[in-house]
Amino acid sequence: MIITLFPPYPKTKSFFITFFYRFYHYRGKGSSSPDSTPTLFNNLLNHTTQTNNIKHVSQIHTHLITNDFISISFLFNNLLNSYAKCGFINRSLLLLFSTAAHRVSKNVVAWTTIVTRMFHNGEPFKALLLFRQMRCSGLVPNQFTFSAALPACGETEILIHGKQLHSLVWILGLETHLFVSSALIDVYAKCFDMVSAEKVFDEMSERNVVSWNSMITGFFKNEFYDKGVEFFKEVIRESLVSPSEVSFSNVLSACAKMGTLEFGGQVHGVVVKHGLESLSYVSNSLIDMYCKCGGFNNAVKLFQIRGDSFRDVVSWNIMVSGFISNNKFEDACNLFWIMRREGLKLDEVSYSSALNASASLSALNQGILIHDQVIKSGFVQNSSVLSSLITMYSKCGSLIDAYCVFEETKDRNVICWTAMITAYQQHGYVNKVIESFQEMIREGMKPNYVTFVTVLSSCGHAGLVEEGFAYFDSMTKIYGINPGHEHYACMVDLLGRAGRLDEARRFVESMPMKPKSSIWGALLGACKNYNNLEMGKEVAEKLFVLEPDNPGNYVLLSSIYRDNGRLEEADQVRRLMEFNGIRKASGCSWIDVNQE
Repeated sequence: MIITLFPPYPKTKSFFITFFYRFYHYRGKGSSSPDSTPTLFNNLLNHTTQTNNIKHVSQIHTHLITNDFISISFLFNNLLNSYAKCGFINRSLLLLFSTAAHRVSKNVVAWTTIVTRMFHNGEPFKALLLFRQMRCSGLVPNQFTFSAALPACGETEILIHGKQLHSLVWILGLETHLFVSSALIDVYAKCFDMVSAEKVFDEMSERNVVSWNSMITGFFKNEFYDKGVEFFKEVIRESLVSPSEVSFSNVLSACAKMGTLEFGGQVHGVVVKHGLESLSYVSNSLIDMYCKCGGFNNAVKLFQIRGDSFRDVVSWNIMVSGFISNNKFEDACNLFWIMRREGLKLDEVSYSSALNASASLSALNQGILIHDQVIKSGFVQNSSVLSSLITMYSKCGSLIDAYCVFEETKDRNVICWTAMITAYQQHGYVNKVIESFQEMIREGMKPNYVTFVTVLSSCGHAGLVEEGFAYFDSMTKIYGINPGHEHYACMVDLLGRAGRLDEARRFVESMPMKPKSSIWGALLGACKNYNNLEMGKEVAEKLFVLEPDNPGNYVLLSSIYRDNGRLEEADQVRRLMEFNGIRKASGCSWIDVNQE
């Protein structure tokens, strides 16, 4: 009996491999073998995905053809899935569109399989193209097809795609399916349309924890933190829905971004109440939240409580990053070497974080040792690690080594280019910044948000006003990047350094967003350079509200008064600092003696 020889779900992979070998071994010798039935081949295909052995899939494919089973729909669909799961999505496509497959009735299951696998392979646009081809073939997608197509649509972040699929969902009457509605919420959230996402959510007759998580994640992704927190609190109050680890992880990540330590502590209490504190996903989010919200000691305690057996590389990476964000760079480096001694399998985040700590210390020797470990571990061509190496060498004063790392990079992406451009900017080579930026464009690389911050800053230091405005305008017109506060601050600094203070003030007032302290700070610095007392007073008053504890703003205003001979007013500003309990930090320098 087939059931005796081959159970539907064997407990181990070795069982399947042994059976597979014996099956083909007997057939090759002409000996008796298990009956070649569709069920047998279907079971074989089910378990090839466990071993990821493309050779086995190809052999089964051959026997499906010789036994004339390839036209059986469920075998054909399973074969498509097996090729894709083994990492050979192109073979799945070749099988789907081959001449030999024309006699196979390619139903909606086959198309859904290939759309799903294409999306999971990181090709959302190709997944949508296959969905379109399925529609052109006359087949009607079902709810499972949309559960594959909608996530692909969300990854493209193109709203019109989402609205088109939403219309088709309504035409086919599939909006009542819970997972289709949840996927629609996710699409709108990823396409930055939370109004439509909330409308879909409100129209749902039934909701589960996935639906609530989609809304919470969407609000946090679009930086509507208050709304996301409100939905989370509603999940806690909802009697029919119990928050999952995803719910807690999302809200803790939001707390980390908002810096709300008190609310984060309250969420921690709810986590304990639901008994989820032992889950790595939640525990790591708690440690990260405390690190970023000023509760670093609590983060250390949580990390220690977990114990060695429950700490994974993510936990260690979070602690290293926590030490860095709390300016404990030496501790971060020490923790990295402890990770090495513990025998943990380090990833690119581990090496990037350690390199960033070395860069912050300007500890070149430490960085070189970490570079050695990068080479030994095989991360020498990882873009994240390479950009961190370039930054480390640059901040440690070795621009030549930074350039050597950049030159040895085989596949340079925008992160590596930006790191090298930033290195030139830090060392004052403005011409090299512009040349590298132009070279990056010629190679077909699209600059990102950070690239433009570096280029605009360089233009400001070099007095290239017209060039700076040209790059600023190209952000939206050519590259589709909306300027952020950092870019506006660079432009204000550009105009301020050129002495065009009135123009800089008008530029700030014309901003489509509320100016942050960095922008007013750039203008105050320009007022100091050009002794513009009236404008300096106005700008300083705004900064005292935005940054009441920043001593630099008081010092700048006091200097402006002194430069204009207004010594009494300058002393008043200094006394105001003392009255508010604000002290200017003393300057300090680091020196390296005998590598210590």
